[in-house]
Amino acid sequence: MSHGAARREDAADEGLPGTRPLWRQRDFGIFWVAQTLSVLGDSFALIALPLLVLQSTGSLARMGLLTAVGGAAAVVAAVFAGAVVDRVDRRRLLIACDLVRMVLYGVIPLAWLFGPRIWLLYVVLPLCEAVGMLFAVGYVTVVRGLVGTGRLTEANGRLNATAAAAGVLGPLCAGLVAAWSGPAAAVGVDAASFGVSAACLCCVRFRKRAPDEQTGRRTGLWQDLRTGVAFLHGHPVLRSLTALLFVFSFLTLGLNDLVIYHLKHDLGHDDGTVGTVMAVGALGTITGALLVARFRRRLGFGPTWTGSVAVCGLAFAGLGWARDVPVVAALSAAFLACVGMAGTCSLSLRQEVTPEHLLGRVTSAFWTLQYAAAPIGAALLTWAAEERGTTPVAMAAGATCVLLAVTALFTPIRGAGRSPVDPAVVPQTPPPQQPGSQVRQQPEQR
Repeated sequence: MSHGAARREDAADEGLPGTRPLWRQRDFGIFWVAQTLSVLGDSFALIALPLLVLQSTGSLARMGLLTAVGGAAAVVAAVFAGAVVDRVDRRRLLIACDLVRMVLYGVIPLAWLFGPRIWLLYVVLPLCEAVGMLFAVGYVTVVRGLVGTGRLTEANGRLNATAAAAGVLGPLCAGLVAAWSGPAAAVGVDAASFGVSAACLCCVRFRKRAPDEQTGRRTGLWQDLRTGVAFLHGHPVLRSLTALLFVFSFLTLGLNDLVIYHLKHDLGHDDGTVGTVMAVGALGTITGALLVARFRRRLGFGPTWTGSVAVCGLAFAGLGWARDVPVVAALSAAFLACVGMAGTCSLSLRQEVTPEHLLGRVTSAFWTLQYAAAPIGAALLTWAAEERGTTPVAMAAGATCVLLAVTALFTPIRGAGRSPVDPAVVPQTPPPQQPGSQVRQQPEQR
């Protein structure tokens, strides 16, 4: 029997998930809830852990160091995540990731009952960030099997919408819980959310992968990464994007810590205000997600991406000068809206121009290169802000982001057009590979 026939029989056994409305698909509904809870837990940690460090040490540099080690762990995990997900049972992997994070985050409030243990945060957060990267890649690979190709765009839209909503609710709730019961209690709520997510995933029935979707011939993990890097280097627009985003991520990964420190140390506000500002900022992410398609259709990829990065820089520079909470919240929202627009543009472009059998490896390579130096940048940014003040550091970082946007005007990014048929974004068919070439035909990976 052919693989296509086998798939049709599987679809019949599963009640043709791709033809039924999403609200009638039990497994997707449960998975949707689990993913939303997982994102909610991540957004709790985004606020609760920096507040815990600041409460215990009063040091912005220590906050930045925690962000740096967590980011470094995510970068390392990104190198291997795609290959690992393709080699294990994905349902078990997702459940295990949630359970591991539940246990790790749950240790923190228990330890804090006996007094602050700052060293514990530098152990727990890197492990959770690495596990979270595995979960993120695994989650992307199972959606198609749950809903079918015909409902894939709709399903991703719903997942992204609720993830953005969780990004609004999570910081707000984390700030309120931290204000009422302390940051350690907020971390405890974070741990519980992962436990509920794991319980939901236990009730989801994932479609078994067909034989041709499983990797038969294994390639080395480093070879997978090199293949993705080679494709990025060979595509003019992606090569320029990777280089510019490398610098952009170096400058901006520590922004969250900088805003928290500015609100609490410079302006003297409490944890509840921090959570409110972060929630307003997350509303910017939703706004950017709703506007990016319209902007790209009207302006094209190049102007949309370049303009978004320029506005990010202006908002970043303004944060250091802002002395009113509403202004800080508005600038945070503007920054995150434009980060979301630029990120969505670059993601869509990669999906448009990358061959299907290379997409996983190219994405893994892109993420790894983009964030390779970001943890160092976060540590340096927060250390400099503690030594020199938030205003000059935010001004310098913001001005550099604007300079990146100007630099993009002198790269192939400027000529990238409005649709994937534009010659600026469509890759040429590669010539046949010669023996010893770095890019070789490899088994298809999801």
